[in-house]
Amino acid sequence: MYPYTAGSTTLASLLPPWVHDGGATTLLRRLADPVTRRRVLDEGRGPEGEWLGANGPVAWSDVLIAECPTVPGAEGRTLAEVAAARQIEPAHAMVDLLLEAEGRVSMVHFLMLDTNVARGLQYPHVTIGSDNLGLCGGPEEAHVGKPHPRQHGCFAKILGTYVREQGTLSWAEAVHKMTGQSAARLGLRDRGVVRPGAAADLVVFDPETVADRATYQDPHRYPSGIRWVWVNGGAVVEEGRFHPRPTGRVLTPAH
Repeated sequence: MYPYTAGSTTLASLLPPWVHDGGATTLLRRLADPVTRRRVLDEGRGPEGEWLGANGPVAWSDVLIAECPTVPGAEGRTLAEVAAARQIEPAHAMVDLLLEAEGRVSMVHFLMLDTNVARGLQYPHVTIGSDNLGLCGGPEEAHVGKPHPRQHGCFAKILGTYVREQGTLSWAEAVHKMTGQSAARLGLRDRGVVRPGAAADLVVFDPETVADRATYQDPHRYPSGIRWVWVNGGAVVEEGRFHPRPTGRVLTPAH
C-alpha cells in the first residue's frame, strides 16, 4: 500500500462496467451516441441521484483531474470545479472530458481515511509500494500534468511522516516493508537486502530531514533528505542531486 488518502486511476473507471466492453474505441462511441449516453448517466446514478462508482458514492469534489493534456485548464481542478466552470452537471462534465480527450484522462480520487492508512501500514503482511508509473520520453515529459504525489513522495512520506513524526512504524519496520519484504513477496531474491552477491540498490537518507515535498497541486517536487541513491551499483543521486543514468533493468522473479 501507499501512504495517501487518495488513489489514482483513469477517469473512465467511474463509468458503469458494461460501458468498457469492447475496448476504448467502443467506449467512446457509446458516450458519443446520445441514447447510450443517457443510459450511462441514468445507470450511473443511485436512488438519491448520487453517482455510484466501484467503491460507492462519488463526491465530485473528491475527483481531481490529474492528466488531461488536450483540454486546457482541466488538470489540477476537481470535477466539481470543471462542471461549475462549464455550468453543467459533474456527470456530464465527466463524459464530455472523456470525449474531448479521447478517453485519455486520469484522476486522483480521495476515498480513504488517515486513520485507516496508518492502521493498514501496521499490519505485518502489508508491504509498501508507490503503485505508480514513472515512464517518460525525456526530461521535457517528466513534469507533465498533475499526477498523484506518490510518484515522487511515497517512500519519503513513510519515513518522514509515519516513522519520524507519528511513530506509526519503526525505522527498521518501514525500511523492511519498502525493501526486503516487498522483494520477497515478488520473488526477487537478490533485491531489498544488503549482503554479498545481492544487487547494490542502496539509499542513504538523513533521518532528521527526510520528507516528501510533492503535493496534489505540485506533485513533481523531489523529496528532501535523500543524500545518495545507487541502482545496480550506479549512483543516480549524489549529495542530493539527481543524475539520470540508465542503470535500471527489468526485474523478473526467480524460479
